[in-house]
Amino acid sequence: MTLVASSTATRLADISGSLNVIHDPEQLAAYEIDRMLPAAAVKPGSRDEISEVVKFCAAEKLAVVPCGARSNLSMGAPLARYDVALDLTRLDHILAYDPGDLTLSVEPGIPLQRLAGVLAGHRQFLPLAVPFLNRATVGGTIAAGVHSPLRQAYGTARDFLLGLEFITGQGAHAKSGGLVVKNVAGYDLHKLMIGAMGTLGVITKLNFRTFPALSATRVFTASFTSAENALSLRQRAVQSPLRLLTMDILSPGAVEVLAGQVAARFEAGPAPVDRLPPGKWAFHATFPTAGTATARYERELKHMAEESGCDWCEICGDDRNPASFGRLREFVPIVLESSPATVVVKMSVRPSKLGGILASVADVAQKNDVRWAAAVGGLGVSYFSLLPSARDEQARLSVEKICEKVLADCARLSGNATIPWCPSEWKSSMKIWGPERADFEQMRKLKNVFDPVGILAPGRFAGGI
Repeated sequence: MTLVASSTATRLADISGSLNVIHDPEQLAAYEIDRMLPAAAVKPGSRDEISEVVKFCAAEKLAVVPCGARSNLSMGAPLARYDVALDLTRLDHILAYDPGDLTLSVEPGIPLQRLAGVLAGHRQFLPLAVPFLNRATVGGTIAAGVHSPLRQAYGTARDFLLGLEFITGQGAHAKSGGLVVKNVAGYDLHKLMIGAMGTLGVITKLNFRTFPALSATRVFTASFTSAENALSLRQRAVQSPLRLLTMDILSPGAVEVLAGQVAARFEAGPAPVDRLPPGKWAFHATFPTAGTATARYERELKHMAEESGCDWCEICGDDRNPASFGRLREFVPIVLESSPATVVVKMSVRPSKLGGILASVADVAQKNDVRWAAAVGGLGVSYFSLLPSARDEQARLSVEKICEKVLADCARLSGNATIPWCPSEWKSSMKIWGPERADFEQMRKLKNVFDPVGILAPGRFAGGI
């Protein structure tokens, strides 16, 4: 251990105790980001300790990366510096919960699965059905801004995160919002923390609106010979009175991946996609069972699917297909393990433009001989995954060419595309955050306000901020 690392570890131990500081290189390997290791990792036990850690790092100009269960540490651009890993997993308590008011306040390190168990005891839940659910924490999920299939019915975290508290890059305590469903006081600064990946502040407390749990749901799956037909059903479903909980379109490559052995390791048991023949597009949706309305959902979904040209459809209870929703939720980790060099592009375009984007994607991927898989969300947010068979220079050049085409097409259609996941050694040549945005200068100003010294995950966000 270097003298600087030793001095850093000693000061961090003074703040959080020696048992909560890691400086052994073998143990620090768990905090690796893009082949970079910190000099030390610290596990503070309170927000005051977090504040002291950040103040120390700001004074010494040490780069700090907040983290939880580390399920999404590989996201984002390469770090400019990485000195201290700020592990928040000791802050894992429920601070306040009022089932009657549907409000909840938690610390950032609480695991999503443990929180789900508490809420289920009151027949409530948070619609944060996100990738890596078996180990993700609440704070890490919000900071990463990852997508949930339940966005279709419940929106994103922006719609049910009522407020939060955080520590700025100077170690100051700050808060935004509150613990009431309707809060109109001040600016919604807490929404800036969603997807900021720890570059604006260290989250110490989160307030949510909770939702009544659904008693049961049913799964609808239909197969098509083309993306156009599947998108036609999507359009019919959106314009109908039906209120689907989830709605996704899966490319033939995605169907193959979600029906494969890797997917079965994440979610065992049968799923509708297991029965689809090769080369088929799939429309996958879930809807609530609600007495006589259930029959209407079934009747109208089948009718719309037939009008859209489906060649097979099925409706069944989710208790008969427990893996169906789980595999869809875990699409990203499944594809990450399905290739030696998976690259995932997150695209957001107007639904009316999805057909053109998918056709462009299929064409450029085929020309470059790269396998691909797409999961298209009903509201226009899609994950397009490239699955090269190797991790060599030729594969990198082919993937880079495809990504450039996809990012350019999204920008041309007034959409947005980023590359949340790719091999770390490829990041320097990839436009991780897509083309430079018109609002980048405003983003830089916000960074300077919240983190004037530039110590919070420097380089990880767009434009190196």
